[in-house]
Amino acid sequence: MTETQEQSDQLLEGSPALQGERVVFTGTLACMTHQKAWEFVELHGGQAAQHVSRQTTLLVVGEEGWPLEADGSPSVNLSQAQELIAEGVSIQIIKESDWLALIELKDPGVNVDQLYTPAMLTQMLNVPVTTIRRWERQGLIKPVRKIFRLPYFSFQEVASVRRLSALLESGVNPRDLENSLQHLGKFFNEIDQPLSQLTLLSQDAQLLLKDEHGLIDPRRGQRVFDFGTEETQLNELTEEELAGEESYEGTIEFTEHLKTPEFQDRSADEWFQEGCRFLDAGDAKSAIEAYRMALLGHPDMPEAHLHLAEALYLNGNTEGALERYYAAVEWDHDYIEAWTQLGCLHNELGERESALHAFEIALSVHPDYPDAHLHIAEMLNQLNRVEEAVPHWKVYLEFDEMGPWAELARQRLQEYDTEELEQQFP
Repeated sequence: MTETQEQSDQLLEGSPALQGERVVFTGTLACMTHQKAWEFVELHGGQAAQHVSRQTTLLVVGEEGWPLEADGSPSVNLSQAQELIAEGVSIQIIKESDWLALIELKDPGVNVDQLYTPAMLTQMLNVPVTTIRRWERQGLIKPVRKIFRLPYFSFQEVASVRRLSALLESGVNPRDLENSLQHLGKFFNEIDQPLSQLTLLSQDAQLLLKDEHGLIDPRRGQRVFDFGTEETQLNELTEEELAGEESYEGTIEFTEHLKTPEFQDRSADEWFQEGCRFLDAGDAKSAIEAYRMALLGHPDMPEAHLHLAEALYLNGNTEGALERYYAAVEWDHDYIEAWTQLGCLHNELGERESALHAFEIALSVHPDYPDAHLHIAEMLNQLNRVEEAVPHWKVYLEFDEMGPWAELARQRLQEYDTEELEQQFP
């Protein structure tokens, strides 16, 4: 009989899933706060504690990123558990999703294995959509699936990149991070992907991208210097920006990016990639010019129209962005991200019915598109058509149970239920 079957039999016999367990959590949980997790432990017959001790029987590792301290070392609770295990203390270390498998037998209300759109991850992880797109282009994250050009990602994969990127940005040595991840690999099998992500992030930290306008630090997404000779730029950068930082080899070597092709030799795709680099670096004006050059050579590139729209919006040209989003759906009617952005811009301009129409088209293309359900619900709420909004909030909660948008949907439904009760029982 498998362990899961034994747990199921215990529950059928009325025995709580965590009876006799003393549970400690480490790292950030993806599905709930530690306080809420402690309540679940008590509810299922266990005892919750904040710190690992000899009485601990179960250590649950959160899956929002990796359980790493600010200096990149494994969490204190994880290190203490390892020491006690080495002394012969019986402590089981499991992932958050495995722990949920225990309590979900009774309470199937949380799920960290679901997939998320870039917009949903932006809300949950406080990472700009442009950053998520850049990570995808760099190969740091890979969509689990794509529907009508819309990527869906694993929460854990994106959270891992965010955590590793933040630690590198704070100055943690990549070698120390690699050692910590390998240490975690003693407890978890899924370590190859974070190590690969770390390698790509560290390589980014050693490269400067050079274009006609100067040098770009791709990791920070910022332009390093706008003026001066190449020799001056490199000398100043070495002395002021990178003193004390190390690569895997112990020193940093700056490799100039491939020379930019001459104007007449650039393909539409090369101009598009150039626009993406400018946009990643926060240079919307240069990105606009690059995307326009791409579209001159290849006008039927829906992605180029979408990115140009984004650059125009960031540059303060909302009306121009609106037209470019329309150009994107003219070339690809099923481009649901473009329809969604059209809805958002129309709403920003106070054009409620046009916004609602755009969101409805997005849903007609992809009925299970969670972002569109939430946007439609909010639009209907603004139009005082709350009863029509309720089904959309409910559908959204089927796809997202833990993010800020999920909390908004629950709040709206609670307000609606309260209003209904007040009308029935004034």
